[in-house]
Amino acid sequence: MICCLNPHCKTPLNSESETICQGCGGLLIRLRGRYRAVEPLGQGGFGKTYLAVDEDRLNSKCVIKQFSPQIQGTKSLEKAVQLFNQEAVRLDELGEHSQIPTLLAYFEQDRYLYLVQQFVEGQSLLQEMKQNGAFSERQIRDVLSDALPVLRFIHRHQVIHRDITPANILRRQSDDRLVLIDFGVAKQINEESAAEQGTRIGTEGYAPMEQFRGGKAYPASDLYSLGATCLHLLTETRPDNLYDPLNGCWIWREYLRDEKKMLVSDQLAHILDYLLKDLVNERYQSADEVMRDLNADSFLPTMPRSPLQGAAKQHIQPVSGQSVSAPKRATVPPAVSKPPVSNPAASNPPLSNPSVSNPPTPNPPQVQPPWERLPAASSPDQPKVISGRGSNRSSRALHILSGHASWVTCVALSPNAQIVASSSLDDTVRIWNAATGEAIAVLKGHSRGVNTIALSPDGRALISGSDDYMLKIWNASTGALLGTLTGHSRDVNAVAISPDSKLFVSGGEDRTIRIWSLTTGAMMRTLSGTTGMIRTLAISPDGKLLASGGLDNKVRLWNLAAGSPIQVLSGHLNSINAIAFCNDGKTLVTGSKDKTIRIWNYQTGALLRSLSEHTRDVNAIVITLGDRLLVSGSSDRTIRIWDLASGRVLMTWADHADAVNSLAVSRDGKLLVSGSSDKTVRIWQLPT
Repeated sequence: MICCLNPHCKTPLNSESETICQGCGGLLIRLRGRYRAVEPLGQGGFGKTYLAVDEDRLNSKCVIKQFSPQIQGTKSLEKAVQLFNQEAVRLDELGEHSQIPTLLAYFEQDRYLYLVQQFVEGQSLLQEMKQNGAFSERQIRDVLSDALPVLRFIHRHQVIHRDITPANILRRQSDDRLVLIDFGVAKQINEESAAEQGTRIGTEGYAPMEQFRGGKAYPASDLYSLGATCLHLLTETRPDNLYDPLNGCWIWREYLRDEKKMLVSDQLAHILDYLLKDLVNERYQSADEVMRDLNADSFLPTMPRSPLQGAAKQHIQPVSGQSVSAPKRATVPPAVSKPPVSNPAASNPPLSNPSVSNPPTPNPPQVQPPWERLPAASSPDQPKVISGRGSNRSSRALHILSGHASWVTCVALSPNAQIVASSSLDDTVRIWNAATGEAIAVLKGHSRGVNTIALSPDGRALISGSDDYMLKIWNASTGALLGTLTGHSRDVNAVAISPDSKLFVSGGEDRTIRIWSLTTGAMMRTLSGTTGMIRTLAISPDGKLLASGGLDNKVRLWNLAAGSPIQVLSGHLNSINAIAFCNDGKTLVTGSKDKTIRIWNYQTGALLRSLSEHTRDVNAIVITLGDRLLVSGSSDRTIRIWDLASGRVLMTWADHADAVNSLAVSRDGKLLVSGSSDKTVRIWQLPT
């Protein structure tokens, strides 16, 4: 079929062979010669939306938005044009996040504006509720767990959505992940609102008061809308019917109890109440704050802060149930000069600081010491360590390390297996004693979440990469900050160090891979040819090859010395989250958001085996000595241990309470370390 793009045509569907519309007599066209509209999807105030196919990409499905507003007046038209342009700009700014539709094209043709974006097959949460009934508490928690990281992403990219509703969140059919759509009224946090006083922005019932009074919005405004969305899904009633204007309070709990004969936990109720506070500065101020409370073992609500105040007070909930205040957030200036090195010996050479770009910082920074030695074990303020042998929390882990105030994103193990390092969205790196599980130090310096860390094979250096766009190099023995490297223009997601500890590579959301000297800190080369955000990097045991993976669903192999591409491995259906080289010089293992692990012969490009036991994203992969065992970690909260030769699962550990994000294994293959969104690090003994 081909669909007529005349917005006034009453019968737009035509046979694909037609060149003239049988309904209105207009010319049937393919936009830019490639995008063929095949079916109308809907119509709004600004125009029509069509399902289409891209004939230049094997008829892959896409969505065409046509700007043809049915409005009167010059000012109204100008505003409509601005908002339509704005959606294209926002989609482009947010790049290729897997839970935001990708912008494919934006252009003008035949006096109409068109926006072409990725097609997401699935139902909206509103459709899902109408079909299946009210959501349970477990389903609401899953919605929050899946949607909050997307809000965290857009807010950290200085974008506010301003129209979060059940209709604008889709559940993607292919993997059940939530996708946030319709950025038509999204705005930059630091830009003046284009709305005149009294202009309403957002959807009534879901948008907070500040959006209806001059169009002002903050990250907390999106969180309010997400809370209102959860109320609708939980009660099957629009949020504006659950508010008592006479008394100025929400009555959703009473409605749920009386009409639905249902109760929710105090924890979830408190979270929804904090999301829905009338005053902006009484709400949660960030998605991280909500995630902390959602993942807390024993609930202690995070007290929101005013956007004009300093950092929010954080709480760590140890397993014992006694809350202790987390260390103050460490922040650094946006342009960090190289700190002085107290002992410029040959083992700790000074590092240069080639500043290329300075990331924005949301609040004026306060410089604090870069690291903090933790108190002795007898101190009540020390993060708790729980032995797996005597704990009802786990029957397998040797130690459970608790202390991070948010998700653990990455773990690393020193060459002698004596030190464990972990990074977190709480902006810190923590150092632990692997034998006893005792906390040693907290490394502070990043101003945003730390996504990745690596310990050098010679045991001297630790490298961290962050959402603040920076890389930091630390002395792994003393915790001293040796240097800060800038160059990436967006979040740094992955680092890997060469076997000889002379260089390292980094990759991130700016779609670049950079090669650095670990000796001098100088950037040696930037690799070109990647088409998606970089999620993972690995260097071969002989130091000759680099493997990269990310949101383009492909694994790319590079000659590390020359920086030249060698091979592209295609087959995964979603982004690549993890890569590991075997020691045999020919085998590579990859893990993906498509829930599979694939084993490749990278010399020939052949796919040797696909493993599909995990039920959610595969986030981490390690291989033990002699290529005997493959260990994988997943968003399904499990660690699976495989016989690499046969592809058979030997055992499954399901002790983590949330996604397993990272794994590290000792050189002798005896110890495994895992990091999770449940905010814990666990140390395990692998089977021999």
